[in-house]
Amino acid sequence: MLTLNIAVSGATGFIGRHVLDELEQRGLTATLLMRPSSRPLPQAGRHRVVRIDPAIPGEQAYELCGRPEALIHLAWGGLPNYWSLHHFENELPMQYRFIKQLVISGLPNLVVAGTSLEYGLMSGPLNEDLDVRPVVPYAYSKDGLRRQLGFLKREKQFALTWARLFYMHGEGQAATSLLPQLRSAVTRAEKRFPMSGGEQLRDFLPVADVARYLVELAGKQRDNGVVNVCSGKPISVRSLVEGWIEQHGWSIQPEFGVYPYPDYEPMAFWGDRRKLDRCLGNA
Repeated sequence: MLTLNIAVSGATGFIGRHVLDELEQRGLTATLLMRPSSRPLPQAGRHRVVRIDPAIPGEQAYELCGRPEALIHLAWGGLPNYWSLHHFENELPMQYRFIKQLVISGLPNLVVAGTSLEYGLMSGPLNEDLDVRPVVPYAYSKDGLRRQLGFLKREKQFALTWARLFYMHGEGQAATSLLPQLRSAVTRAEKRFPMSGGEQLRDFLPVADVARYLVELAGKQRDNGVVNVCSGKPISVRSLVEGWIEQHGWSIQPEFGVYPYPDYEPMAFWGDRRKLDRCLGNA
């Protein structure tokens, strides 16, 4: 049974809330690292909350955080605007300084949320050994943080798992995401749901599964490097939407081809999850 003292940053976000649910299901109390301006979470009363500004963490940050044995780092500002220069002008240097301060003070184990967008415009099954080629500032900055932490490991020993997340769906997702938009259209009694052509192949996981994998990876306390957090199974967006409609018994009809395909993604890509299964002990 997992008994680590785990800290979580970004706990107020979509993934973070599900990570807290997963920890609670395991009977664990976490330390939540929250910005001073963050709104309190309904679940926060069951956990230790530490208000800390990542821009100026201070030398005592690790002590203030309760000297956690592992940090699941999900915090990242400026989303969902992938093209904003904020990601490398502000977010990247701030995130690195914050993590570095914790590491040099003694943090032994770090699980950081990356993104499949780091792969750029590569198609097909994507594995962790590929040379990434990000094309948007968000992914470029995430990959930059990964590389910086790699250099930091040459000076300070710590275990790093870079969890490269693919696509997710579930409760609490941003209103601009596909499933919330579909639900909203159903609520408005719309007869048709305008979308792209839907032929792009993607890799989707329920966010609860993603949260479970992140917690398990943190609990392993291993230096895993990059790990794809994915299903390993491509599915077309069209099939996904039609499946949701059938599953819920909705009468709305998809209207394909209304919107263009994103220009920062290839038409078909999905994750190779063999390393994830090895890290989790499933292979």
